[in-house]
Amino acid sequence: MTTDARRARRPYPHAERQDVVQELHGVRVPDPYRWLENADSAETRRWSAEQEALYAAERAALPGLERWEAEVSALGAGDRVRSPKVRGGRVFWLRQETGQEHPVLVVAEAGAGAGASRGSVSARVLLDPHALDPSGRTVLDAWEPSVEGDLLACQVSRDGTEDSTLRVIDVATGDIVDGPLDRVRKSSVGWLPGGGAFYYVRRLDPRLNPGEERYHRRVCLHRVGTPADADTVVFGEGRDKTQFYSVSVTEDGRWLGITATLGTGRGTDVYLADLSAAPLDRPLLRPVQEGMGAATRLHAVPGTGPADRVWLRTDRDAARGRVVACRPDELHRGPDAWHEVVPERPDAVLTHLVVLSGPELKNPLGLAAWTRDTVAEVTLHDLVEGRQVATVPLPGTGAVGDFSAVGSGGHEAWFAYTDFVTPVRVLHFDARTRRLTRWERDARTAGDPGDPGGPVGPATGGPANGRPATGGAMTRQVAFPSRDGTTVRMFVISPDGRPDRPRPALLTGYGGFGRTMSPRYRAQVLAWVRAGGVFAWAGLRGGGEEGEAWHRAGSGAHKQNTFDDFAAAADRLVEAGWTEPGRIAIMGGSNGGLLVGAALTQEPGKYAAVVCSSPLLDMVRYERSGLGPSWTPEYGSAQDPARFPVLFGYSPYHRVTPGAAYPAVLLTAADGDTRTDPLHARKMCAALQHATSGTGPILLRLEHGVGHGDRSASRAAALQAECLAFLASHVGLPAPGSAAGPPPR
Repeated sequence: MTTDARRARRPYPHAERQDVVQELHGVRVPDPYRWLENADSAETRRWSAEQEALYAAERAALPGLERWEAEVSALGAGDRVRSPKVRGGRVFWLRQETGQEHPVLVVAEAGAGAGASRGSVSARVLLDPHALDPSGRTVLDAWEPSVEGDLLACQVSRDGTEDSTLRVIDVATGDIVDGPLDRVRKSSVGWLPGGGAFYYVRRLDPRLNPGEERYHRRVCLHRVGTPADADTVVFGEGRDKTQFYSVSVTEDGRWLGITATLGTGRGTDVYLADLSAAPLDRPLLRPVQEGMGAATRLHAVPGTGPADRVWLRTDRDAARGRVVACRPDELHRGPDAWHEVVPERPDAVLTHLVVLSGPELKNPLGLAAWTRDTVAEVTLHDLVEGRQVATVPLPGTGAVGDFSAVGSGGHEAWFAYTDFVTPVRVLHFDARTRRLTRWERDARTAGDPGDPGGPVGPATGGPANGRPATGGAMTRQVAFPSRDGTTVRMFVISPDGRPDRPRPALLTGYGGFGRTMSPRYRAQVLAWVRAGGVFAWAGLRGGGEEGEAWHRAGSGAHKQNTFDDFAAAADRLVEAGWTEPGRIAIMGGSNGGLLVGAALTQEPGKYAAVVCSSPLLDMVRYERSGLGPSWTPEYGSAQDPARFPVLFGYSPYHRVTPGAAYPAVLLTAADGDTRTDPLHARKMCAALQHATSGTGPILLRLEHGVGHGDRSASRAAALQAECLAFLASHVGLPAPGSAAGPPPR
């Protein structure tokens, strides 16, 4: 079908193709829709409004949309909590009950000697984002209690911008006692004992660097009750504008740790200061690691002296990660002073470390989390003797995260567990007994029968009070060769765990920034499978599934490996009988949006439908918007003559070919997104609408008042349901509860 005939059936809003050409390194780069980069121009507003009207009309015709939304909402409902933070005599945690749009922050008094596990009085709500803003557009970005638990630093933002303001709350009264402090973005906060001051990260006044207001961060010392402009800068002067910083302070106030990363690069510079040796506003920061491409995290505990040990979780000289110990008074020796206490494993990647150092323990212990073939394992190590002392059994084949421990030193730790059919549950580990149990507050919230403090058993998908019924899905992990022979792994979730017949398949992946695609509970996964489809979750190069070498093999000059792995995953689904040609849908967001954008432009005939969310798609100009400059360590820069051919070669926007039969495409974007600017989705939408000769629609869903990440529960369910309904309508998958599926549209 010609483009003209295509438009006769579904006319698209007019988008002028302008003769804009940029020459880079001797190459002419056309950019006919550059005018769509300006969201505020009259022409862009007109075009966007017409796209919204077009999408509204198409949305109204999506088969079974209400049933999809009901299923996603039901599977995403249920009471849930996050891992607690224990400070002083109080326990703090996030809780979200069925029907609540956002998690609320609650606090309870802890029982003597029981941390957050036993003997606690009733919890009370300390901060409720919905009470602050009934529109649901305000979210709690980050929070950190003071050492004594009597104050809380909280950061909230509105409309999805992630531009937080920080305030300090009196925990006893709920009154705001300090703030707002602006120009923060999910900053770490390092409280000093007594609650009179803390270290945090704040951007410079944007007037100092016009056009670069999202950069130029500094680590500052803030004294509670004083204006933010009186804060003292303690770190960051003279460093690259894109650097991110994090801060930590041991609860005894002795040691200040600072890490610095260049943009989203994996390498970290690490510094440590003895706060007893100099004024708080002029700490003597000494390098632990500088100028290396290794990711290193510092772990120090209260009571540590200059001749005692601190620990580093690092991939320096160990691409899959290891733990080393060193003494603060030997930092000047660098890695020569490091002593390995948890060696690198050839079969697993080290992802987390929690140091437990309570007085009831003979030696400090390290609770270490690993992924082996993308599946979590947890082990316990003696950090003095350098030996593994236990393996911690987990409820199933899944993922762990959200680790926490008593900051003042202790024998307890908490972490979250999840898998494809198990909503997040919080587990409690006691290093004295080596016992792992369901955290009482989580079990109580979930309404689980039996003893909530009993040993952890296998995860199940059965219903429980306050939990969704999650049966009807089975998971298999499969391995297959990519186009260059590299072995790639993929989880396939299906109704009965085997390729009984070709079914509509939905394939997703990420493959970037060292992020691991671990098994995690997602309502849209189960909704698709319970409707009769197959959902595939691929661990591609560029991610962290096999460590830093795996990440580097799919980044920078090697980015095409990510796209080849994804195409090979689609081929494997067909070859193994899970699905068949014409019934494969793909979906990805953020870096995953780039992934599916590359997939649909490189092999448009392979896929029947595509959802491309919050994407990067113009890889020649990505550095000029959002947080683009922070991502050059991952992708490279078009200003670099060596990297430009790679970026231009796969840039989805520049690979759109007039007359090609593109599949049905839904691009989703949000006007509050300060990471990936919606301009990428706008330009790609215009280019595809002009070019395609395919029969599927090219649509843009632009959401207002939200951004790249968190949104209210109802808005998240609506977005997921619309994406599933769109994809299902093009691969012949019936909506949940339907007797038979419609033919592909």
